[in-house]
Amino acid sequence: MKSKYEIIKTKKNKKYLILYSLVILTVILIIVFSISKIISNIKDNRQKEVEPQVLERKEEKVTILEGWRNSDIINNFKNKWSEEEMLEQIGERNIDDSSKDQKLATDWESQYSFLESKPVNLDLEGYLFPDTYQIFASSSPKELVVKMLNNFDRKLTAEMRAEIERQGKTIHEIITMASIIEKEAPISGQKDLKDAKIVSGIFWNRIGIGMALQSDATLSYIFNDNNPAHSGSELDVDSPYNSYKYRSLIPGPICNPGIAAIEAAIYPTETDYLYFLTAYEGGQIYYAKTHDEHVRNKYKYLK
Repeated sequence: MKSKYEIIKTKKNKKYLILYSLVILTVILIIVFSISKIISNIKDNRQKEVEPQVLERKEEKVTILEGWRNSDIINNFKNKWSEEEMLEQIGERNIDDSSKDQKLATDWESQYSFLESKPVNLDLEGYLFPDTYQIFASSSPKELVVKMLNNFDRKLTAEMRAEIERQGKTIHEIITMASIIEKEAPISGQKDLKDAKIVSGIFWNRIGIGMALQSDATLSYIFNDNNPAHSGSELDVDSPYNSYKYRSLIPGPICNPGIAAIEAAIYPTETDYLYFLTAYEGGQIYYAKTHDEHVRNKYKYLK
C-alpha cells in the first residue's frame, strides 16, 4: 500500500506529464502551421510569376468636333502627345507637292480599303472621324487613330459605298466635297440637311460644267485662317487648293467632315442653282440661278 507521500508524488508526476505533452503538442502545431504557411507563400509566388499582373487602366473621354482640321486635333492633344508623335501616325499637311509621299509609322492604306483612292502624298485629313471616344490615359496616338478610322469604316455603310461607285466617283472625291460642305453649309441644327444637300448640288453642278467652286473655305485651308471671305491677291494665290483659280475639285479634304456632310456629298439635291450666299445675321442661305441674281442677293443681304 502506497503511502500518502507516494500518492501525492504520483499525482504530481502525472500533472507534469500532461503539461509536457501539451507543450510538445503546441510546438508540433506551430511547426506544422509554419510549414503550411511557407508552402502557401511559395505557391502564391509561383502563381504570380506565371500569371501576368493586370493593372487598372484609367479611362477618359475625348471629343473630335466636326470640321476640325488635323492641326486642331494635334493642338487638342498637345498636353498628352507631342506634335511629332501625332504626325508619325496621321501625316504632315502637304498641299503643294503631289510627288511627296507620306512616310507614316503605320501603313493605313493596307488596312482600310476606303483609303485606296487617297493620293499617297496626302495625310489622313478627312478620314479622322469626328466623334466622342473612350481611350485609356496611357493610350498612344496610334490607338486613337485606329478608333477614328474604325469608326469611319463603320459609318460609311455598304449602301453609301455602292452609291458612290454608281455615280462614278471615288470615296476620296466624296470626302473632299464633304469637307467643303462641312465648312460652307449650315449643317448644325438641321435635321433634314436641306441646305447642305442643296449646297452640295450647287458644287457638283459647278464641277459638271467646268465652273470654279469659289469656296472661301479652301482659301482658309491654304492660309490656315478662319476668314469667311478673302479678296485681292489671296484670290490669285497659286495653289491646287485655290478653288477660285482652278476649275475642278481640290486635291483633298480641308477638314474632317461629320456624317451629315458626308451624306450631303453623296446625296445632293438636284436644282438649277449655281450660286448661294449666307447672310451675316441669322445664317439664312439665299440661292441664285444666274450671276446677276446672285449680285442682287449680295446687295440685298450682305450690305
